[in-house]
Amino acid sequence: MEPLLKLDASACTSCFTCVRTCPVKAIHIKEGETIPFIVHQQCIGCGSCVTDCNSGAIAYRSSVDDAKALFNSGERTAVIVSPGISAEFHDISDYRKFVTMIRSLGATLVNEVSFAVDLIAYKYINLFNDFKGRYYITSNDPVVVAFITKYRPNLISNLTPVVSPMIAMTRIVRKIHGPDIRVVYVGPEIATKEEALQFDGGSRVDVVLTFQELRTLFIEYKIDESNLEYSDFDPPLSYKGSLYPLRNGLVQAGDIDENALTTNVLSVEGKMEMMEAINEFEKYISVIQRHFCITSGNALAGPGMTWHGNRQLKENQVINYVNKRLQNFFRIEWYNDLQRFMNLDLSREFVADDQRLPEPPTEKVREVLVQLGKNKEQYSGCQECGYASCLDLAKDIARGITIPQMCFSYTLRNKISFDESVRTLNEKLAQSRRALRDSQEKAKVVKESAIQASELTNAMLEKLRAGVVIVDNMLKIVKANSVFATILGEDALEIGEVIPGLVGADLKKLIPVGFINLFSYVMSENESIENRDIKIGEHLLNVSIFPIVKGKIAGGIIRDMRAPEVQRVEVINRIGEVIERNLGMVQKIGFLLGEGATDIERMLNSIIEFYKGEPKK
Repeated sequence: MEPLLKLDASACTSCFTCVRTCPVKAIHIKEGETIPFIVHQQCIGCGSCVTDCNSGAIAYRSSVDDAKALFNSGERTAVIVSPGISAEFHDISDYRKFVTMIRSLGATLVNEVSFAVDLIAYKYINLFNDFKGRYYITSNDPVVVAFITKYRPNLISNLTPVVSPMIAMTRIVRKIHGPDIRVVYVGPEIATKEEALQFDGGSRVDVVLTFQELRTLFIEYKIDESNLEYSDFDPPLSYKGSLYPLRNGLVQAGDIDENALTTNVLSVEGKMEMMEAINEFEKYISVIQRHFCITSGNALAGPGMTWHGNRQLKENQVINYVNKRLQNFFRIEWYNDLQRFMNLDLSREFVADDQRLPEPPTEKVREVLVQLGKNKEQYSGCQECGYASCLDLAKDIARGITIPQMCFSYTLRNKISFDESVRTLNEKLAQSRRALRDSQEKAKVVKESAIQASELTNAMLEKLRAGVVIVDNMLKIVKANSVFATILGEDALEIGEVIPGLVGADLKKLIPVGFINLFSYVMSENESIENRDIKIGEHLLNVSIFPIVKGKIAGGIIRDMRAPEVQRVEVINRIGEVIERNLGMVQKIGFLLGEGATDIERMLNSIIEFYKGEPKK
């Protein structure tokens, strides 16, 4: 059997209304998650989550297909109807037309559950009057029974040991028509779907339909009152049991004293009122000394109804319906039926299904309260979170079944703080954008300058008569001028035509190993090599290699000693070096030889001047 309730995550808007509205907090939401989930064993079937979910993300288990299969089976079937039909089917002109519509579905019998209400009311009277020191809580509402068995199991002995009207009427129908007749119950609640699963044998209810599901069947089978005749409910008929949907309907059915000064029964209605009344019963029954007739309020506002609200209008419709039925009421016949079934076994036992969670550590709860910004004076709270107090909320947060965001004031403070953070962040972002624009403008200027500098550098390199090459630590050429390619020969010139500046070319494949070793030495030792003469084939080259970026970039200047301008410059430079190195010695020789030294110096200088003044070829 699938769970009673199902939450469609795709339809959920994460408003957490279901978490707030669940009276027993059977719907949990974990920190960091956005979709709540239902803990089915903790649910009491009140259906508040179904009626309060605006997105329609929570639905109850459908029994439409089961009902159709049963009606189409041809088996004898009795449909037991809640008197809440008067509030639900206000669009049907007469309840007797409604009865005929149900018969048209394939029902053999149509009974109102109200006679069972009459019978149960008198069972209660006998129980209350035979007082032996125990005060009771009525067990006619399955939501109340589920709440006590799951969350107040110590009060199980105070539940009236009597079945609900649905089960009681099922036993009556089978007493009259035999154990094989199938039973369908129709009402406004969904908790009855779960209640039916707890009984078998003569108490078995085969299908439970809500009013919404019954309307679905009417539409599918195209059943309308306009072309149907009247028919009444099958006996036994009720007296005041049709007042059952009202807050004090059960008390009215048994003519139990309701005088505030003399009554021994207190009537309570509503989900939160139910919980408060049970809590007070547990704490103060020795002072109150009254029996409690408690209902969840679903008889006129259950999740199985198609329209909600208008409580007073619905109560008025119930009263008008009962008055209309009683116009042709035969009290003697009713009384005889009541006596006939007065000894029918309507007893039941209750089994504890304790779903209470253990108390969280006190220190953890205290930390949560600090996180929520609550002090001891604020423990009562605004109850917007769905909890009776801030302390109760803090306990569930400490248990890990809900989140701090359920607290309205906490969320509001965080929102204000978040908005302030966003505002500050937006300001910083705007400043960053301005700084980025400025940086982009500066980078653009720098880039343009770099391009201009690169173009200028390239132009200058091309004007030089010496070969220039710049390499990286892998000895790949970063930049080289055309003179360098010319010095290396035809292969380098051909590569230069494809790759301008030989960029990316492998220097190791262009020059001999000995030459390569000089570049490797400069790169590794970060020391320059100046004016080193190297002979490659028939060519004599003058090489200077120097580091540019330590261990990463190095440059080389290569001069072809065959070039006339290089020869002339080199002769002058080298004669100058000879004169410089030997001038001291010449002076000494001149001192010894006299004028002979002067002639030698004059001759050397004339050679220098000759080479300086030689016209260029």
